Amino acid sequence: MKTVPLKTVDVFTSTPFKGNPVAVVLDAAGLSTAQMQQIASWTNLSETTFVLPVTASSADYRVRIFTPGGELPFAGHPTIGTAYALLEAGMVTARDGALVQQCAAGQVRLTVENAPDGANWIAFDLPTLTCTALDGGQADQLLAILNTPLAPGASPHLVDVGARWVIAQLPSAEAVLACALILRG
Repeated sequence: MKTVPLKTVDVFTSTPFKGNPVAVVLDAAGLSTAQMQQIASWTNLSETTFVLPVTASSADYRVRIFTPGGELPFAGHPTIGTAYALLEAGMVTARDGALVQQCAAGQVRLTVENAPDGANWIAFDLPTLTCTALDGGQADQLLAILNTPLAPGASPHLVDVGARWVIAQLPSAEAVLACALILRG
């Protein structure tokens, strides 16, 4: 395997080792999906990103995002950390205070502002949201996992912005706490 430039970024903080870390491979051209997965497993961070040449002319950079177990189409702190690493390395420059990231979820617009301390403040627009009600069988599976009823009149939904979540309203705070205990085992 070739040597790859790797940077670890501490996202959501200006204090070292107090943020949410992400590993960023600054030049992943030539790496296979299997090699990217191997590197992500090795870093053992929640996410590792891989910067690749763009395939869309409107993007400033392209990224693939991996967890130790698989690839994600989009994730928030890896998006911010990758932009930060690329800006710091001088590999991209914000145009009119913005960057465009190309990822599996599509193109994501990032806003870049200079903070009073000289750091970059980075925010992003979420990819297009889809929200789909769970069908009866899926809702039954969710109820079996949670082992609690849902709040009356509230159907569970799948929310997808690249990363996917199931959202459901439970009848009380006590029901939420009981589920947390069950899910932790």
